[in-house]
Amino acid sequence: MSTQKNSRRSFIQKTLLATGGLVLAPNFISCNDDDDFTSQSIDTTGFTNINFNEGVASFDPSDSKVIIWTRYNTPNKDIVWQISTDSNFDSILRNGIITTDPSRDNTIAIELTGLDSDLKLYYRFINEEDEAISVVGETITLPQNATSLKLAVCSCSNYQAGLFTVYDAMANSEADIIVHLGDYFYEYEAGGYGSTAENAFLNRVHVPPGEILSLDDYRTRYKQYRSDSSLQLAHQKKPFICVWDDHEVANDAYRDGAENHDEATEGSFEVRKQNALQAYSEFLPFTRQDESNNSLIYRSFNIGNLVNLYMLDTRIIGRDKQLDINSYFTNSGFDVVAFQTDLGDPNRTLLGAAQRDWLISQIASSNAQWNVLGQQVLMGQMFIPIEVLTSFGTPNFNQILTELVEIKLRVINNDPTLTPEEIARVTTVIPYNLDAWDGYPVERETIYSSLNGKKIVTLAGDTHNAWSNTLLSTNNTEIGVELATAGVSSPGFEAFIGTDPAAIAGFEQALVILIDGLSYFDASRRGFLMTTFTGSEVTSEWMFVSTILSNNYSLEVGNTSVYS
Repeated sequence: MSTQKNSRRSFIQKTLLATGGLVLAPNFISCNDDDDFTSQSIDTTGFTNINFNEGVASFDPSDSKVIIWTRYNTPNKDIVWQISTDSNFDSILRNGIITTDPSRDNTIAIELTGLDSDLKLYYRFINEEDEAISVVGETITLPQNATSLKLAVCSCSNYQAGLFTVYDAMANSEADIIVHLGDYFYEYEAGGYGSTAENAFLNRVHVPPGEILSLDDYRTRYKQYRSDSSLQLAHQKKPFICVWDDHEVANDAYRDGAENHDEATEGSFEVRKQNALQAYSEFLPFTRQDESNNSLIYRSFNIGNLVNLYMLDTRIIGRDKQLDINSYFTNSGFDVVAFQTDLGDPNRTLLGAAQRDWLISQIASSNAQWNVLGQQVLMGQMFIPIEVLTSFGTPNFNQILTELVEIKLRVINNDPTLTPEEIARVTTVIPYNLDAWDGYPVERETIYSSLNGKKIVTLAGDTHNAWSNTLLSTNNTEIGVELATAGVSSPGFEAFIGTDPAAIAGFEQALVILIDGLSYFDASRRGFLMTTFTGSEVTSEWMFVSTILSNNYSLEVGNTSVYS
């Protein structure tokens, strides 16, 4: 039977996001009084998934809301959406009709409000004219009071680097929610970063073939990634909470530029950023934290009064340009004074003042057991001996690394025979990565000092490697713990140190010894982080797939840690 087309569309509220020059695709809002459209029984016998090429997805669950998403390949079509508490849709909880719109690349994001808490929900999309029906998506609303929560945490998925077996593993896991910390895709050209002789047989080559710049380019790249069956399955089976990192725009992006953007040849960075973030909002919609400034992606989730999850933008909205460590090396050596002066500039910011003040206020008012920062880059201090950086990639690197480890072990054991020169070799340290919080230490300390004894758990991605780090303030006070996930497919340190297991193990062990506070490091495997929160502890399991070169993979726990 045909559906009755909604004439008033009273349940749709479009909020155009036009703040600070940034225009993002709005969500359509469905309230709990959608009574002017009634979906009668639709006979879908013989219907196919035609035109639902990118599958379905859901985002940003709360105890009363969730966003459901799809894309229909043909514009100006009426799409019926249905949500039910049973997978057969015998009893439809909410339904409506939306017309696809080429101005948003025919994507549909419906923010369902006024839902009951702690629901398991099923949803689907239908176009009767084309006899098309989507797969059935699964999602949830959050409980108002939770005793446990499982988050699968991931980042850094590079289509060219290999298969998305990690997404398949998360789809089939016991995770309640998948938290994606950015680098959902990569902007590089076909055959660029991620492509190797080893993975060439997979023929996973970026489209469009050039580095992406235009709105159409970014949309096309999203559609390529969302054509992957493993990623589609993860979106179909689990709600996502997402935030962007740099590669959704360009490598090592900051507020008004990026390492991988040349205005002389690639045009305005602001235009490119607008294109990138508009496409992001079309394919990865999110709830708006601030109704007066809806372009802000940072936002919070109270999950059952157990976890307050703060999703931060450490990349685009406020970040000052990164310091370049190479600019401090002179003919007479490393200019320590200039480096320390610039690094300690109190005006340098990663978050921007508004976001920083918001975060401090949110944590101060939180009564949840766990305050969790979902953000992109490593927050813990990762200071390594300067010799490690200056010798990396040289023929004598392994010898120097071995010498430094031996000295550091002697320091730990209070060896009285140590010389001042030896001690200086392991105590003359600089940040490993100035693109992370180590490049913005004053702001980090501002956040730490505002916690008033509350401990935080920080989730991080970006590096493609797995880490666990104790968060320490400058006066050596323990602030909390950092849990960083390996990449979905992007290469880790094995791209630099090789794949010999003994060499990798030695490198991992060396960094754990040399970096104070670092308790775990995996330099070479692809995977995700399964983090289970209860009222008394956080259990973290670093999950690794055996391969990203075949769909036949196994999954293993590489490390487990418990924080209480």
